Amino acid sequence: MDRAQIVHENFLTRVAARDLPAGAPPAPGLSGTEAVSLYRAQVLSRALDRTSRAMQKAGQGFYTIGSSGHEGMAAVAHALRPTDIAFLHYRDAAFQIARADQVAQKEGGQQIAWDMLLSFACSKEDPTSGGRHKVLGSKALTIPPQTSTIASHLPKAVGAAYSLGAARRHDPEHRELPADGIAMCSFGDASANHSTAQGAINTAGWTSVQSTPLPLLFVCEDNGIGISVKTPKGWIQASMEHRPGIRYFQANGLDIYETYAVAREAAEYVRTRRKPAFLHLRTVRLYGHAGADVPTTYLSKSEVEADEANDPLLNSVRLLDQAGALSPDQALKIYEETCARTDRIAAEATTRPHLANAEEVMASLIPPKRDCKPTNGPSAEARAKAFGGDMRAMDEPQPMSRLINWALTDLMLEHGEIVCMGEDVGRKGGVYGVTQKLQARFGPDRVIDTLLDEQSILGLAIGMGHNGFVPIPEIQFLAYLHNAEDQIRGEAATLPFFSNGQFTNPMVLRIAGLGYQKGFGGHFHNDNSLAVLRDIPGVIIACPSTGADAARMLRECVRLAREEQRVVVFLEPIAFYPMRDLHEAQDGGWMTIYPSPDQRIGLGEVGMHGDGTDLAIVTYGNGHYLSKQALPELDTAGLKTRIIDMRWLAPLPAEALLAATKGCRHVLIVDECRRTGSQSEALMTLFAEASDIRAARVVAEDCFIATGPAYAAPLPSKPGIVAAALSLTGAKT
Repeated sequence: MDRAQIVHENFLTRVAARDLPAGAPPAPGLSGTEAVSLYRAQVLSRALDRTSRAMQKAGQGFYTIGSSGHEGMAAVAHALRPTDIAFLHYRDAAFQIARADQVAQKEGGQQIAWDMLLSFACSKEDPTSGGRHKVLGSKALTIPPQTSTIASHLPKAVGAAYSLGAARRHDPEHRELPADGIAMCSFGDASANHSTAQGAINTAGWTSVQSTPLPLLFVCEDNGIGISVKTPKGWIQASMEHRPGIRYFQANGLDIYETYAVAREAAEYVRTRRKPAFLHLRTVRLYGHAGADVPTTYLSKSEVEADEANDPLLNSVRLLDQAGALSPDQALKIYEETCARTDRIAAEATTRPHLANAEEVMASLIPPKRDCKPTNGPSAEARAKAFGGDMRAMDEPQPMSRLINWALTDLMLEHGEIVCMGEDVGRKGGVYGVTQKLQARFGPDRVIDTLLDEQSILGLAIGMGHNGFVPIPEIQFLAYLHNAEDQIRGEAATLPFFSNGQFTNPMVLRIAGLGYQKGFGGHFHNDNSLAVLRDIPGVIIACPSTGADAARMLRECVRLAREEQRVVVFLEPIAFYPMRDLHEAQDGGWMTIYPSPDQRIGLGEVGMHGDGTDLAIVTYGNGHYLSKQALPELDTAGLKTRIIDMRWLAPLPAEALLAATKGCRHVLIVDECRRTGSQSEALMTLFAEASDIRAARVVAEDCFIATGPAYAAPLPSKPGIVAAALSLTGAKT
């Protein structure tokens, strides 16, 4: 028989027979009314689990991960405030229901069962995801939606907690969270082993021991198993009880009275001390992991039945009876009425419309724009104070690294909600000096030296974006992003999609990348693959090739994040940081003058250099530099050439590129990324589908980059560009 049906019938039979689990008497703290309310939340969570399973079997529901066995989380919700941001484990329906009850008492009611069943049915009327996923989450309840995350939400919970203290010192215009709030994240015992969880927990402790405010409550729901693999007994307590900077609390999650008392103590510690705490809850998992998973295929029948005998709802019935709050007969009546009511609501929810086409599904990929107070740019006095002697150098051509530094300075002067963070960005000023003096100009609160963990850097940015800041995190080298790419793919980029645009985490992610760096690095410091970023829906990728463009594009990137709430990647070609010359030593041909703070380059605006009709070279980054070097030889061959600098790699500026190449007979794509998975593939497709221009490409080989003299061997070169142009056009040297 279905284990869900067995658990259901066991409850009915045992409550009627007063056959309830033994346990400690009710701990003080909950009134009778509060305890009954929590029981109702637990029962509704259980009823929703049963109904969603029936919906899935009938083809009316999709993808079930139940909360049965974890209903004690209702008591954790009651110990927190409904304005405390909560990043939930996927088994926390009871938490969401209990929080909805808190809000309903203040705001006149909320139909939480209806809302959740619309989500289970993937109806486009679902108020959270708009039918895109079965999610826990609600804007009204301060619960950002999560899908099937395995601890990937913990780094951003650390960031959200940090933002609470940061907002007290620098209040952002669009602050979402109260100054006295805390952040909470919950996860399973198996997820606690994930490197993402360990990194987030370590970051929280690392921050706490330095006395930096971090009001964060970790809640580990320990049911002793991860899908089919058991957690060693005592593992969570042994690994978490003595973590530096984090206070450990433990409670029996099957007992709502004890759970509430301990959770309240833990929340009070976090709220008053502004330090992180770890709440370890013992739970059980009923029904198996998810969907059609059958626990008896990997657990003995006696183990499964032992957990079922310890059903938290049975424990709650006993505790409520002992507290004089509710008799078993009354508890049984609530259970039966709730199950029947949930089935009736589900019958209606399954009739509600679904998303019908790609346009509807994609509608939430791009978050809504928000109103921002107009700014007039930094004042002359503020600039003079911040820049000091640098002001005198602004009229002279400079390399890219310095112009990015000045652009960051102007932006941070203009927008107090901008916060930079990353490894070595503060006192050292970055590996290449790009962020030099920023910490001295704006302080360690706004230029944050982080620990060496890319997941934590991006999590910090995501969490701060939740609270109205405009984060500018830095990843030192493009290859290092792979340690944390899911923070962009699975968290930052998906948030507006799964919340129907209600939650956003804007940022401008600065990454030093691409190749051509001489004498240093190899493939870890010269990474020429953007494939991991290019296929993430909704993410903007900017790649400047000159210092002046870098400054103007960075301003647009900040505008996109601040006003349009976008996730933007600003890719800075490492080789250009110090680049001064173009053709000959000391010609200064690649340096530019710093553009005034009011200048920017709009999203999708490409660069056009020349108006030749024989050949259009479409390129970006180092390809632009190499193409400029190749121009004299192309001129000698009689080729009238134009160079088009893409600047914006995603979304592909297709219309602008087609307009820029109009009237040209040939297009040569120069792409420093690899032959496989590069921009050149999309560009070749674009010109093949949308024009009759003959096109060819010069790309890097499908190979990593070596250290030493052969660093550029697999990459496009000036001679290679010249040869390809001559071959494509038939011109002769």
